[in-house]
Parts: sequence; structure tokens; C-alpha cells
Amino acid sequence: MAYFCQNILKIAASSIASQSNSARFAAYRLASTAAPSYQHIIVEKQGAKTNVGVITLNRPKALNALCDALMREVSTALDELELDKDVGAVVITGSEKAFAAGADIKEMVNNTFSKVYGGNFLNHWNRVSQCKKPVIAAVNGYALGGGCELAMMCDIILAGENAKFGQPEIAIGTIPGAGGTQRLIRSVGKSKAMEMCLTGSPITAQEAEKLGLVSRVLPPKELVAEAVKMGEKIASHSKLIVAMCKESVSQAYETTLQEGLLFEKRTFHTTFATVDRKEGMTAFAEKRPPNFTDS
Repeated sequence: MAYFCQNILKIAASSIASQSNSARFAAYRLASTAAPSYQHIIVEKQGAKTNVGVITLNRPKALNALCDALMREVSTALDELELDKDVGAVVITGSEKAFAAGADIKEMVNNTFSKVYGGNFLNHWNRVSQCKKPVIAAVNGYALGGGCELAMMCDIILAGENAKFGQPEIAIGTIPGAGGTQRLIRSVGKSKAMEMCLTGSPITAQEAEKLGLVSRVLPPKELVAEAVKMGEKIASHSKLIVAMCKESVSQAYETTLQEGLLFEKRTFHTTFATVDRKEGMTAFAEKRPPNFTDS
């Protein structure tokens, strides 16, 4: 690999030598910029227009347990996908056996209070919930502990028929630490959230759908394809307006109804300052597909 990289840089350097100063800089930047390499995840773009980013958790021997390195790689991947102007939505998935069976307990077992408190342990895990582009969780198999929390950080959860969701931290002498006690209650209500967190018992995909935790339940082998299809549908709209709509819906988690209604109204008013709002309404009136420019 090192030999290959050296040859690539030599070829780039030879090409640069025959170019103007401005072209030299551009060629050097291209030659010296490489896509991030990942150990615990797979990142690709899918869909007919390759406009859906797909992040696959890839620690099969550990049932995709969420170690700190994996979550940092997810953050880096989201940074890259947010900067990619072609990408309109992101899918996060695992394997058919496990979305993520929890946080990596072996990594945490010897931690101390001073270490986790002083280092603000798990703080950077919130990166998924802060993504400006819509994030769809495609959950097959186990989504337990940190895996359930990761799914809930996403904007939409699609579940395979074999999926199981749970917060079993109570059984190992701790509590959820990445949003489990906070996001779960907002999806399934106080009584069910208390039951899940205090007993540690998981729920099935079918029960999760009835409770409103997941949007749809699908055959496991169709799950990722359906998630990508949903991502393509989202990506077909104005990315600017989609981001504004996502922010408005998310605001309902954080505010009172009156504050949320005001935020929604002001965001709605703001759309009238965009090119895409005018194009969308004009296209509707003219009975033609809109040509959004994300502006």
C-alpha cells in the first residue's frame, strides 16, 4: 500500500510540474486528499443517483457493539456526508443479526467516575442527532442499550421483523447514558419507558411499531433497500427546505407547544425567501416536476 501511495504521489508531482501555479495547487490538493479509511464501519453512496449515504456498522464478532472508536468513525463519516452536496439523506444500519447489541462493556468495565465525568464520556455520541441531513436507522436484529439509543438519535427508524429494542443497562448496574431514559419516554410514553428501563426487558419490532418507536416493520432482507428508497424520496426534494423542515419537527422535542408553533411559523415564513419555495409552487401551478437548486 505504501509503495502504491508513493507511486501515486510521484505521478501527481510529475503532472503538477507542467501546470500553472493555480493548477498546481488544485492538483496537489487532489493528490494529497484521501477518503477516510474506516476499521469499524463501511461507508458508501447508494440509490439510482448515488444521493443516499449508507453507514454500515461492521463489528460482526462483537454484534456491532459500539466502541468509542466506532462512534468516532460514525462522526467522521457524517462530517463527510454532510459536506457532500449530492447526498440528501443518510442511512445507518448493521447486519441482519444485530444493528448494535449495545455499548462495548469490555471497554467500559474499568472506567472510574472521575475518568468518565472529567472526560465527559459519551458526549460525542450525540453527533448523529445533530446531523443536518435526515438520518434513517435501518434496524435488523438486536438494538439494545447503546444500539437502541443510536437508533433513537436518528430521525426515522425502520425495523426488520426480527428486530428487538431494549435498554438493559439496569442488569449490569448502570443506566442508559446516551439518551435512553430521555428519548424513549418521548416515543413510547412514561409507563412503557419505565418498564423497559427498570426491567431491562426488550420489545419486538411489532410492539415498537404499535408504540410509535419505529415507523415501519419490513422483511429483514428488504430493510436496507427500503431505507435507501426512502432516502431517495427525501433527497428528491430541496435539501435546503428538507433541513428546515427537519429542524422544525425536531424543535417539538425541545419546546412547549406555543414556542414550537411560533418556531414553525417563522420557519414557514423563511421559506418564502428561498428560490426553491418559488420554484416548487410555480411547478405545482404549471403541473410539472419542480427543478430544485437547494437555494
